[in-house]
Amino acid sequence: MARAAVSGRLSWREATLVAVTPEGASARTLVFDVPDWPGHLAGQHVDVRLTADDGYTAQRSYSMSAPADGTRVEITVQSVADGEVSPYLVDVLTVGDAVELRGPIGGWFVWRPEQTDPVLLVGGGSGVVPLMAMIRARRAAGNRSLFRLIYSVRTPDDEYYASELRRRARDDQGLDVTVIYTRHGDDAHRITVADVNTHGWPPDLEPACFVCGPTGFVETVADILVALGHDPRRVRTERFGPTS
Repeated sequence: MARAAVSGRLSWREATLVAVTPEGASARTLVFDVPDWPGHLAGQHVDVRLTADDGYTAQRSYSMSAPADGTRVEITVQSVADGEVSPYLVDVLTVGDAVELRGPIGGWFVWRPEQTDPVLLVGGGSGVVPLMAMIRARRAAGNRSLFRLIYSVRTPDDEYYASELRRRARDDQGLDVTVIYTRHGDDAHRITVADVNTHGWPPDLEPACFVCGPTGFVETVADILVALGHDPRRVRTERFGPTS
């Protein structure tokens, strides 16, 4: 998931690409080795900066897709037409190449392994990236909190982490996964009140709700959750959109 990069006092570090995994039709997961990485929480993001031979720089922010693992930092990047950064990361960058990376950034849209309340994750498109970090962090920590993921995506070809999500839904006790296709199959549709009511948690359980995706998607889902009776203070949102 990409956002316009934000400024901060964190220093830039050199990050070397060590592994690549294709995700969906136009994205891939990039694993970097970052010396002296301080660690991070699921839901945080990093700034990635590219520098051209003439000194021109461009940077974007990307959510991390996996929990802390030593000096490894993992992001999933979708190639955006006419983008300055994502096409290079998806189509050009190869193992052994280096970029500059700054982070971790963010402290609101995070899940901590010591939390025990039920969790509802609702992701639209590439908004599933930080939610996947939370699912993976839960498993890595041996946390037994009940998790439900509602993932809205255009088609199966656009789905991130498809095989892993199906495996985790089968093997990870306490994790339920629902995938809604908006442009595939006879039941293709955008997320509705009925979807959230059926596949989410009832509000009286006071779940922690994390919603991530394009602005319109996030606003729609947040409004649905509040209308269903969820406490707005327990609905945390992260949104993204085109960058200039």
